[in-house]
Amino acid sequence: MAFLPRFETLTEIYDHAIKSFGHRELFGTKRGGSWQWTSYAEFGKQVEAFRGGLASLGVGKGDVVAIISNNRVEWAVAAYAVYGLGAAYVPMYEAQNAKEWEFIAKDCDAKVLICATDEIVAKAIPFLDSIKSLKSIISLAGTNGTNGGDKRVTTYDALCKSGKTAPAIKLKKEDVAGLIYTSGTTGNPKGVILTHANLAMNVSAVHEVFPIEQADRSLSFLPWAHSFGQTCELHAIFSMGGSMGIAESVEKIIDNLAEVKPTLLFSVPRIFNKIYAGVQKTIASKPKPIQEMVKLALKYTAKEREGKRLEVAELAVLQLTDKLVFSKVRARFGGRLKYAFSGGAAISRDVAEFIDSLGIVVYEGYGLTETSPIATANCPGERRIGSVGRAIPGVRIEIEPLSGAEKKAPVNGAVTARARVEGEIVIYGHNVMKGYHRRDEENAAVFTKDGGFKTGDMGTLDPHGYLYITGRIKEQYKLENGKYVVPTPLEEAIKLSPFVLNVMVYGDNRPFNVALVVANMDAVKDWASKNGAVAAGGSGDALLQSDAVRALFKKELESNSKAFKGFESVADFALISEDFTTANDMLTPSLKLKRREVMKVHAKTLDELYVKKASAKKQASATA
Repeated sequence: MAFLPRFETLTEIYDHAIKSFGHRELFGTKRGGSWQWTSYAEFGKQVEAFRGGLASLGVGKGDVVAIISNNRVEWAVAAYAVYGLGAAYVPMYEAQNAKEWEFIAKDCDAKVLICATDEIVAKAIPFLDSIKSLKSIISLAGTNGTNGGDKRVTTYDALCKSGKTAPAIKLKKEDVAGLIYTSGTTGNPKGVILTHANLAMNVSAVHEVFPIEQADRSLSFLPWAHSFGQTCELHAIFSMGGSMGIAESVEKIIDNLAEVKPTLLFSVPRIFNKIYAGVQKTIASKPKPIQEMVKLALKYTAKEREGKRLEVAELAVLQLTDKLVFSKVRARFGGRLKYAFSGGAAISRDVAEFIDSLGIVVYEGYGLTETSPIATANCPGERRIGSVGRAIPGVRIEIEPLSGAEKKAPVNGAVTARARVEGEIVIYGHNVMKGYHRRDEENAAVFTKDGGFKTGDMGTLDPHGYLYITGRIKEQYKLENGKYVVPTPLEEAIKLSPFVLNVMVYGDNRPFNVALVVANMDAVKDWASKNGAVAAGGSGDALLQSDAVRALFKKELESNSKAFKGFESVADFALISEDFTTANDMLTPSLKLKRREVMKVHAKTLDELYVKKASAKKQASATA
């Protein structure tokens, strides 16, 4: 059946939502210790007021408005005000550095730049002279006291109260809605040009596979500057009459979950991993009988997932475990959480199954900024844990073999049994971007002759059309013995250890893999104190170099690597205490690892692991 999208532009979504859900709560913000909610109707009035303010600055069809801000009501107001003027919206992260802000604002020819804080305004004012297209800066902080008297700087409040009006214009589906800049793990960010059809039709597809109800609510902490948060949460929930509480910070997520009581959770695996580790730690502190009961309950929920019928005694164990343990865990998340949506990277099967066993159904999907972003998704009645689901309505997935193997094409929405071949994932459909901004060579490299987008990701399709991600082509490397290694799945498995904050596996053109492991110092100190290995509170470096702690990590790495082949496993490792973060430029704002930046800092440490191993081997040969 042909896909008939409900919406073709984001302004159609806006008109529908404001007219249909005016009295309902839309955005929640915590102020003065309590949550205050903005209704759809109030939001609409703010959009109209700010649209008029932007128009008074000369913003019109074809212009670009950029913003540097975390999630907040004004972020969404500005987005829909910009869309209504026929301009393009370009979001950036507060966590990015000023050089990246300047690069993006210049690359996209921003006419107006919206800044969340006085500090950001102060760093952005020089852009007014260095970026030819930039005419105005808008502060969301309510003050322009840092502008040094520059009349090109104004405030959000002033524009909203200006009394200026500007009607929304009629848009075409091919009009550009915005540019989302990719993370830049290997160089400067690339501007992904997304049309109104790309985003609105992606939302329309969500309507078909996962109808969100008006009573549904999320806790919003996934950045709307990221395509997953923007499309799947902001635009999709807005289009269906749901509501969003805006988290105070990543550190306050658990507290905010209990307060907002969401039914939906949109997140990336890193957050789910933290939830998994925290719950596991709590269970480990319980008496042995409780721990054994939980193990049995997890076994029985796994049996249920396989479609097998449980015995009466097994059902009784599940009910008791839910009453004593699982319901209390859900209560920490507000007690209403029904569904969790994971995207941005592959979630560990162990983590997904564990959260699922708690009574929170996990739906994993797949896509990229370049695909608006959803390409595939698990959905009610069509879910396979471990897969990222099937193609959403209006989208087609093909696998392009990496090495001369015969290409297996989809057959009537499914694929043949022969089609389980690994290769590059190629995506076709309404979600595929218009292209990269001013990157002709890169556009030529990623588009097929018939309009498909070559993702750079590796995967397989099963006979029923479910997609399984196996790695990233650019991250794949070859060991000296000719074996290929994709490090990301192994890294995600290692990070399930409560003692590991982060990890990078390395072995390009080397005889074996090694790992740089960021230790969870609080967990390590606690373990050392309880086990009498090292005095509690010992210095980080001394603690990590102790034989007892290294033996602990060796055991953790081996335990979490059991599912991998021998050549894929880690032969040696180095422990460090400083995490990979956006602040030290080792993580992108969307929390992807910048391997090149990690290598700049830690190359010597990794090299020494190979020298040590070679020396030990030479010594062993000499004494043999």
